[in-house]
Amino acid sequence: MSSSVPPVLPVSTAQSEAQPPVATPAFRSFISRLNDSIRNGLSQRRPWAELADRSAFAKPESFSEAALRVRKNYSYFRVNYLAVIGLILAFSLLSNPFSLLLLLGLLCSWIFLYLFRPSDQPLVIFGRTFSDRETLGILIIFSVFVVFLTSVGSLLISALMVGIGLVCAHGAFRVPDDLFLDEQDSASTGFLSFLGGAASNAAAAAAPAVAARV
Repeated sequence: MSSSVPPVLPVSTAQSEAQPPVATPAFRSFISRLNDSIRNGLSQRRPWAELADRSAFAKPESFSEAALRVRKNYSYFRVNYLAVIGLILAFSLLSNPFSLLLLLGLLCSWIFLYLFRPSDQPLVIFGRTFSDRETLGILIIFSVFVVFLTSVGSLLISALMVGIGLVCAHGAFRVPDDLFLDEQDSASTGFLSFLGGAASNAAAAAAPAVAARV
């Protein structure tokens, strides 16, 4: 009497490993460099009490004197001024949740869909695979739409104008005679030099991920 042997089902031993949505080492390097740049910049800020010293305010006698004061005060208080502009931008975005969500969505799209997406992991949406060039083109169109065709662009521009106006008003009325700028600080001053350093470090961290797609 022959015993019936149950059929053996083939079992695949290959296990598909889930890949992370972003290139984790590059993304961590980007966040680390950006965080270090911001901390280094904020450590160079001047005391806020010195910025708001009411005894040092006086009306400028001419436009040229006001412009000279703005240049000197910006060289000395540049980190404080940029912090004030940043706070105004943050307050404007928090008071407009829709614009904040759009801007966050745009930033996350660039991070997760292009900049730090693994180069060997194609973008697939609704069963369609998009190449890197197609992804870049879609993100550029989306960026133009968000910035120029929604309230995000006007909100950012108006907040920047308010912040720059406050900075120029403070710089024009703050008498800089009691301010002493170190030679090292004077050599490193320049328009948005603090943001330029942070942007260069962030770009250096993102460069390997972008170069892999070129």
